[in-house]
Amino acid sequence: MKIGELASRCGLTAHTLRYYERIGLLPDVPRDGAGQRQYDRSILMWIAFLQRLKITGMPIREMLLYAQLRHAGSATAAERLRLLAFHRQRVQANIIELQSALVALDAKIDAYASAANSQEE
Repeated sequence: MKIGELASRCGLTAHTLRYYERIGLLPDVPRDGAGQRQYDRSILMWIAFLQRLKITGMPIREMLLYAQLRHAGSATAAERLRLLAFHRQRVQANIIELQSALVALDAKIDAYASAANSQEE
């Protein structure tokens, strides 16, 4: 598929896809006779995984390291496991912080709602 179709299917812009390719997050892509990129459908799963890493806050330098390790093959599986396990710990800590912030936000919302109800009475 061409870059426009890939962009619409994965929700990223063509500019972002070109950037990801340029920095090494996406593998080199074969081109057709006109020089246009020809992506294989399997790239969709890799992009979805990259998007999940981004959503969870993995720094781009770690995403690049993971991509390099992945490209290097099965000999790097243990290192990839360590990288993902470390990131998972950060995500878990962030979830705990967010849950605490949500409790505080809910308390503030409840206080404003109670004050508004008191004024109506």
